[in-house]
Amino acid sequence: MAPKSDDAEGLVLSFVNDQNRPLNSQNVADALQKHGLKKTAVQKALDSLADSGQISFKEYGKQKIYLARQDRFDILNDEELDRMKKENGKLQEELVQQKKAETEIEAEIRVLQSNLTLEEIYAKEAKLKAEVGQMEAKLSKLREGTSLVNPEDKKKVEATYVESINLWRKRKRIFKDLWNMLTENMPKDLKEFKEELGIEYDEDVGVDFQSLSSLLMQNKKQKRCR
Repeated sequence: MAPKSDDAEGLVLSFVNDQNRPLNSQNVADALQKHGLKKTAVQKALDSLADSGQISFKEYGKQKIYLARQDRFDILNDEELDRMKKENGKLQEELVQQKKAETEIEAEIRVLQSNLTLEEIYAKEAKLKAEVGQMEAKLSKLREGTSLVNPEDKKKVEATYVESINLWRKRKRIFKDLWNMLTENMPKDLKEFKEELGIEYDEDVGVDFQSLSSLLMQNKKQKRCR
């Protein structure tokens, strides 16, 4: 149920005086909608209060700005202002100390929350023991010379490696033939030309094709020795 006219004016007047700052009807309506006041009722109350001289208003085009009558407020003397400033400073200091204490408590809570419970410690210990056992079993097999890699998987990897090396060698040869053909009679510095084109050789990026391809020969020798 919407407040009566007198009640609406009382609510609006109280709000305007409490805020003691410039307000438009929308500001007041937004703040007082929780009391069941609609914007139309708020506008009516504002105009009535302004007409009766209980609040002031100024017009800016079509917009009306309302504010509390400043002559209705007690004006503090210098002594009272000084006392309030000191009180405010003291409160600000207390607020800083309070925030500092809250930060320390929150940090302590985070530390406590990060600590494991006894049950969690036992569970973690059991998990670590299981992992250690698995690693020790693998280490034991390696010491005995047992291969941990599936033979079929090893063959697939070796085949892929051989294919990649052969494809690499083929592309290097194709590039070399094309490069020699294009630059055979070129007067321009080949190094500068290569940099302009953004071409990088294997050695430019720290790759040694010869050492990688030699792994194939080493692998073949190991197989023959077996």
